Amino acid sequence: METFFVIVNIALIFALIFVLIRLQQKHVSFSKRVFVGLGLGVLLGVYLQFAFGTDSSITAQTTDWYNIAGRGYVRLLMMIVIPLIMVSIIQSIINLEKTSELGKVSLWIIGVLVGTTAIAALVGIGSSFLFDLDASQIEAGQAEESRGLYLEERLTEVQDMSTPQKILEFIPANPFLDMTGDRATSTIAVVIFSAFIGIAVLGVRRKKPEQAEMFVKIVNSFYAVVMRIVTLVLRLTPIGILGLMAVTVAKTDIAGILELGKFVLASYVALGVMFILHLLLIGIFGLNPFTYLRKVLPVLSFAFTSRSSAGTIPLNISAQKNSLGVEEGVANMSASFGATIGQNGCAGIYPAMLAVMIAPSVGIDPLSPGFLLQLVLIVAISSFGVAGVGGGATFAALIVLSSMNLPVALAGLLISVEPLIDMGRTALNVNGAMTSGTLTSRVMKTLNLERFNDKEAVEKDIAL
Repeated sequence: METFFVIVNIALIFALIFVLIRLQQKHVSFSKRVFVGLGLGVLLGVYLQFAFGTDSSITAQTTDWYNIAGRGYVRLLMMIVIPLIMVSIIQSIINLEKTSELGKVSLWIIGVLVGTTAIAALVGIGSSFLFDLDASQIEAGQAEESRGLYLEERLTEVQDMSTPQKILEFIPANPFLDMTGDRATSTIAVVIFSAFIGIAVLGVRRKKPEQAEMFVKIVNSFYAVVMRIVTLVLRLTPIGILGLMAVTVAKTDIAGILELGKFVLASYVALGVMFILHLLLIGIFGLNPFTYLRKVLPVLSFAFTSRSSAGTIPLNISAQKNSLGVEEGVANMSASFGATIGQNGCAGIYPAMLAVMIAPSVGIDPLSPGFLLQLVLIVAISSFGVAGVGGGATFAALIVLSSMNLPVALAGLLISVEPLIDMGRTALNVNGAMTSGTLTSRVMKTLNLERFNDKEAVEKDIAL
C-alpha cells in the first residue's frame, strides 16, 4: 500500500510540472511562473504533511523523489557557479577602461555588505529586547542537546583561527582545488584568481596586443557558451522551486515552531525590518524601491526555498544585469562576495539575537552599552571572515558567541526551527548582495537607469 501512495504522489508532482511547462509554452512571464511554482509547492507539501505525517515512511520516500526536482535543480545551479564567476570576472576586467575601477568597486561592495551587517546586528538586538527573548525559557530535548554538544566540539576549530587567519583563507593556494568548491572560501578564492587573470591580460595587451586579443576572443567564446547554459538552467527555476517548497513544507516540524514561536516571530520581524532598510537605502540613492522590489522577488523566492546563497548566484547575477541594469562586472562581484561576506541574516541578525538571549543566563546584562558595542563590532568583523570556517549561520554564531565568552551549546536549542528561520535569513543575505551591487553601480555611475526604471525589463530569454 505504501508503494501505491508513493506512486500517486510522484504522479501528482509530474502533473504540476506539466502545468508549469504549459504556462511556459503560453509565454506566461518568468516571475509569474516562479510564484505559481511556489504556491503549488506549498499546497503539495501541506497535502503530504496532513495526509501522511511528517515522519512517515510514505512522506520520506515521496520527498526523496521530489528532491530530484528540488535539490537536483540546486545542483545544476551549483554546477555553473564556478564557470560563471570565472568567465564573468575575467571578461569584466578586460573590458575595464581603468584598472583603478576594480579597487573602487570591490571596496564599495564589501563596505556595503559589512556595513549593513553591523546595522543588521542592531536590528537583531532590538528585536530580542522587543520580544523579551531569554534562552533560559527554552527547554532542550534530546536532539537539541546533541546539537549543543556538537557545537561545543566544533568551537575548538573556530577558536584555533584568528581573524587574520580567517582572512588568509580567502587567498587561493591551489585555484584548481577551489574550482571544485572544496573550501568554504572557494567562491571568493576563484574571484581573486580570476581577477589576477583579467589584470594580467590588461598587462599583456599593452606589450603583446596580438596574444591578448586572441585570449580575449577565447574568453568571449567561453562566456557566450556559459551564459547559454545559465539560461537553460534558469528556465527550470519554477520546477525547482516547486520541488524544494513541497519538501520543505512536508518536513516542517509544526510542533517545534509552536514551541519556539516567539523566537521565530522575533526573527522574522528583524528580517523584515532589515529588508525595509535595504529598500530605504535604494531610495536614498535616488532609485525607486518598489521597482527594485518587483524585479528581485523571483530571485528572493528561490533563495527562500533553496536556503542556498551560493546556489542563488546565477539568478542573482542575471537579475542584476537584465532587470536592474547593474553593470556586468559589479553584478558578478557583488553576487560572488555576497555569498560569503557580510551576510545580513546569517552573520548579522542571527548571532546578535542569540548573544542577547544567552547573556542573562550567564549573569551578563545585555543592556550594558559596553556589551552591545562589543557585540556589534564583533559581528561586523566576523561577518568578513566567517567563510573561513564555513557553515553559514551556525559558525557565524560560534565565532560571535565564543568571542563574547558566551556558551555556544545553547545555540543548539533552536534546532527544530532552524530550517524555517534559515529560509528568511538566506533571502535577506541574497537581497543584501543585490542591494550592494545596485548601490555600487549607482555610485560608479554605471547603472543603466533606463533598464532599471523599465517595468518590462525582465529576463526575456528565460521567460521564453
